[in-house]
Amino acid sequence: MTPERQEPQIVTFGCRLNTYESEVMRSHAASAGLENIVIFNTCSVTKEAERQARQAIRKMRRDNPGKKIIVTGCAAQIDPDGFAAMPEVDLVLGNDLKLKAETWRDATGSGTRVLVNDIMAVRETAGHLIEGVEGRARAFVQVQNGCDHRCTFCIIPYGRGPSRSVPVGVVVEQVRKLVAGGYREIVFTGVDITSYGPDLPGQPTLGQMIRRVLALVPELPRLRLSSLDPVEIDEDLWRLIAEEPRLMPHLHLSLQAGDDMILKRMKRRHLRADVIAMCGRARTLRPDIAFGADIIAGFPTETEEMFCNTLNIVEECDLTFLHVFPYSAREGTPAARMPQVPKAERKARAARLRQAGEAQLQAFLKAHVGREREVIVEKDDVGHTEHFAPVRLDRPQEPGRLVKVVTTGVDVDRLTASVRGEV
Repeated sequence: MTPERQEPQIVTFGCRLNTYESEVMRSHAASAGLENIVIFNTCSVTKEAERQARQAIRKMRRDNPGKKIIVTGCAAQIDPDGFAAMPEVDLVLGNDLKLKAETWRDATGSGTRVLVNDIMAVRETAGHLIEGVEGRARAFVQVQNGCDHRCTFCIIPYGRGPSRSVPVGVVVEQVRKLVAGGYREIVFTGVDITSYGPDLPGQPTLGQMIRRVLALVPELPRLRLSSLDPVEIDEDLWRLIAEEPRLMPHLHLSLQAGDDMILKRMKRRHLRADVIAMCGRARTLRPDIAFGADIIAGFPTETEEMFCNTLNIVEECDLTFLHVFPYSAREGTPAARMPQVPKAERKARAARLRQAGEAQLQAFLKAHVGREREVIVEKDDVGHTEHFAPVRLDRPQEPGRLVKVVTTGVDVDRLTASVRGEV
């Protein structure tokens, strides 16, 4: 009897970009005929993310002694020798090499344990065409990678390299193929997508690229953006926010803090007033727009007064979907050498921010009851509205469908809705 084929297994940590890149790797590994392997796509944004990855690797080896374990992602790029020293790991791949088809054809038989390039020398981001994102209603398209900024808390540039953009034509081709494959919502993702374009011929901005995509793929119903820098939204993108219904009324901001001194010590490019002005302008152009935000609690030197400025901006800007992180010192970053806030206090401040976020979410959901909405169905009877509000439908629907609903109430942390038909 022929043994059952063991498809490549991928364990993904971290951001949406990692989710996208995991699908690229899945496709490359399958095309290379690799079997009986597990790929760990790691994250280095916090020490906890790295700890969880190492723990999962050890557990995988205990539970699956016969499988080959390959580790890649930002944590592997930054500390390849550390992961290679783990007896459970067979191969460590760098962040740029993991996305190349030839790596998966050649690497597993090369006999080496570490294949990692100098990420700072990488100057191109290839467009990776994928048929879809396994098990998801929406698909992610990488439009940018890397970061040229040096926020004092962040180690990600050393895992991702310099900012580089995917050419507009390649993005259009990817979106067109995904829509033809049945995807009704596309998310543009990257490390710092508002830095899109300066490295391309003609230096297109993010807004110009989006306008081009929407014009050339008129059959795309919904486009969503990943995290944006509050002060780097270009004028074309502002016009799209005002005029383009296919651009979803939901923006996620790389906020990090709401206190000017902390923002300066973080080496961010915005101040508190900039964020308030940006949210106000967006609401003037599109009154129903919803905001999410990334916020760090307990950054070094943060006093209670400074923290309260961050806490208060959540309500002042009416932020709804919060991603809150207790500050995690990353070795090699300037912030790690600053006076640290006690860990217990960081945790307590994160809890207060999450509590504020929960109150904001509840108010937001209640305000959306009794409204007509369009929901992308993700699994059976759950999905998200245009504003990214989570919804439970009154009856199961096929994943990937875009349905018209009327919202009927709030069930804990999501809306309930009655399906009225397909869009």
